[in-house]
Amino acid sequence: MTKTFLIQLSGLVQGVGFRPLVYQIAREKQLRGTVSNGSEGVRLTLLLKDEQAAQQVVDEIVLRAPALAQITEVTVKEINNQFFENFAIVQSHETAQVTLLLTPDFALCPACQHELTDPTDRRFRYPFISCTQCGPRFSSITQLPYDRPQTTMAEFPLCAACQAEYDAPTERRFYAQTTACPACGPQLAWYEVQNGEAVLSIGQDSNMILKQVTQVLNQGKLVAVKGIGGYLLLGDATNAETVQQLRSRKHRPTKPFALLYPNLEAAQREVLVREQEAEALLSSAAPIVLLRRLSGATVVEDVAPGLQQLGVMLPYAPLLALISADFGKPLVATSGNLSGNPIVFEDEKALAQLPQVADFILTHNRRIVVPQDDSVVRFTEGSGQKIVVRRSRGAALVLNLAGVPDHSGCFLSMGASMKGTFALYTLKQLYVSQYMGDLESYETQQSFRQSLAHLLHILAVSPEQQVKGIFADAHEGYFSTQLALELGKKWSVPVHKVPHHAAHFCAVLAENNLLNISESVAGIVWDGAGFGPDDGQIWGGEFFIYSNKKIERVAHFDYFESMLGDKMAREPRISALCLCKNIPQATELLKPKFSEKERQIYQKMLAQNTLKTSSAGRLFDGVASLLGLGDRQSYEGQAALRLEQLAAGYFRTHGLSSLDSYLPDFTATGLLSTQQMIRGVVQDLADEKPKDWIAAKFHLSLVGCIAAFARQQAVTKIACSGGVFQNAVLVDLLLATLGKEFELYFHKELSPNDESVSYGQMAYGLLTYF
Repeated sequence: MTKTFLIQLSGLVQGVGFRPLVYQIAREKQLRGTVSNGSEGVRLTLLLKDEQAAQQVVDEIVLRAPALAQITEVTVKEINNQFFENFAIVQSHETAQVTLLLTPDFALCPACQHELTDPTDRRFRYPFISCTQCGPRFSSITQLPYDRPQTTMAEFPLCAACQAEYDAPTERRFYAQTTACPACGPQLAWYEVQNGEAVLSIGQDSNMILKQVTQVLNQGKLVAVKGIGGYLLLGDATNAETVQQLRSRKHRPTKPFALLYPNLEAAQREVLVREQEAEALLSSAAPIVLLRRLSGATVVEDVAPGLQQLGVMLPYAPLLALISADFGKPLVATSGNLSGNPIVFEDEKALAQLPQVADFILTHNRRIVVPQDDSVVRFTEGSGQKIVVRRSRGAALVLNLAGVPDHSGCFLSMGASMKGTFALYTLKQLYVSQYMGDLESYETQQSFRQSLAHLLHILAVSPEQQVKGIFADAHEGYFSTQLALELGKKWSVPVHKVPHHAAHFCAVLAENNLLNISESVAGIVWDGAGFGPDDGQIWGGEFFIYSNKKIERVAHFDYFESMLGDKMAREPRISALCLCKNIPQATELLKPKFSEKERQIYQKMLAQNTLKTSSAGRLFDGVASLLGLGDRQSYEGQAALRLEQLAAGYFRTHGLSSLDSYLPDFTATGLLSTQQMIRGVVQDLADEKPKDWIAAKFHLSLVGCIAAFARQQAVTKIACSGGVFQNAVLVDLLLATLGKEFELYFHKELSPNDESVSYGQMAYGLLTYF
């Protein structure tokens, strides 16, 4: 006698080919029942002999799960008897609550890549080819569960041939929700910019359009192309005039551009690609990977002025694969937006705004629901430690929050101001948004609001009834904090302030499952700036201890003057001036950096200034300026990148030998003297020591600070967060010199920069307030 069992699989199980796999297993085992998507995952109802037989089915499914799937939970229970004649995939089962792991967009898979280039295939050179293993997911979802009618592909009814593939269990597009072909799927449109306006030139003829793309790229023109998460600007990376034109139009004088190569082999001819880096480039996430330029690279120097590293990606969308293969040379590929604004993803805005930066616009009629920039990662040269620089397209949207007590309620955290993200905790799942950009422009703020509203919608969260608390940065001037207060008032929900650097520390603790640990953990949080709730100063060089679920600020870099606000962040020479306030020996070094009038004004401001900072970011800026690496920067971190690069060159040649330290002394008040460090740098410059040697010594001295603090506090675990830990040299030095003495923890899937703050706010808020 058979019984009826309900098997529920939760996790990343929709949009990855899970139902077709279950169908195949059921047919092989001659099972009777159904499988469907639901708001909580994949749901099987089966007629089986007993619970042991049900567990055998589960084991088989787990063993053969699609490569892109992540099963987080399986439940099996006997239910009231039902009758089934056979096995079928049935209409999705919807509930009021959604507990799914949202499926990210997947890069073009090898099978679709093969079909794309096969002249005998009916999808030959079709720019929207996809299957169960690749194509848009998160960017196209309008509602859950994940089914074609609840995606932007609902607007493209299947033709008879595609429907036959969709219905056939033997076809690899069996139940592939994004499947389409030239007869029934999305189509391209080609616009030429004339007198500042986009004018339709060719509609729907993809072969003619793609020929035009190659032709105008070869002429040095700039083309805006609609990708998976938004528009990209493409141009010939080997043409100096094209790259300079792009810089001029985007008002981006020196910030590096990413590069698109047609395949891994083409990239390997121009950049050094190690095994880890190749795996990342070829992964389903297909991020931009920062790689060291080889001497024979054909891309012009102006792609990344003054830098040895290039940001490289491979085509993740079939349209990009066709364009890059046809062009055959590296392409500059940067976000399609106006300076300071978020990536453009809506066609109407693209046609209105992008004529300011592009000569042609290549668009299509498949809507993008959620904007996403390309993700960016790097791997350290020595240890191969992964560092996430930007987490967006292709990245997992649900992260673990181990160590935080389970809560039945729903909570929202709003992140910081730079590199904005938000996080939503509901039904014991934590969703962390994609990178949203700096929340200073109105357009980015609107994009932030829209992305939050969309996530609440697809997860079926009713904030007025469900949200129990909102966590926000302690800085009341941040847009994210102001929005938290606005939503708190609208929803009648309490808003709790979370110190910026405590959120950073909690983020790296939570990501490494250290929140419940009984031992004390040292927290090193170094970044550019964050409001100090205890004294109203600007923090950024912080040494914490986490013990008994409490965070204590034990030490910090000695305060130095902070003046002129954002101007100080843009001009490293001002950091140098502030750091050298009481170092007369630095006068001659500083003199060429300022006019006489500036010097008089700034000296007066220094004498009267009351605002102080402990910022490690500004410390890097100041040292970079003293070493002559730049007094002004056109993008965040430019001076620090050059300082890191100088140190990397030294270590690459000399290793760790022949270096002493600027190690500052701990004082009784828990301060580390930045003055002592800067005095050492100034003295070495006076002694005409090589600048790469000074840069290396500076980095090693910072590692010494961390070691000294950990030893003083008698801890064996050190966790690091903050934007400074995007510095690969610093991370490698920590692992090489302290890795045997201490357990070192870094971020894994999150960036150490302010993108991780929303995640940390959630951990801190749930631990502290609920």
